[in-house]
Amino acid sequence: MIGFLTSAMNGKEKIMIYYMDHNNNVTQRIIRVVGIDNEKVLAYCYYRKQVRSFKLENILSCGQVKRSVGA
Repeated sequence: MIGFLTSAMNGKEKIMIYYMDHNNNVTQRIIRVVGIDNEKVLAYCYYRKQVRSFKLENILSCGQVKRSVGA
């Protein structure tokens, strides 16, 4: 997972994460990773429209944002 997050940060890509908050609620977030350390990911959250920190241990999964194809 760290490799994917680092790659997304270097490529300045939007990614989607599933995250468990402090109340054990699972949320889906679209983020752009700004920085990574041993415990946290610093990222711009498009849902909250601000830079947030996410604990690595609470990120359940991450992946690419599906891009819609249209006319």
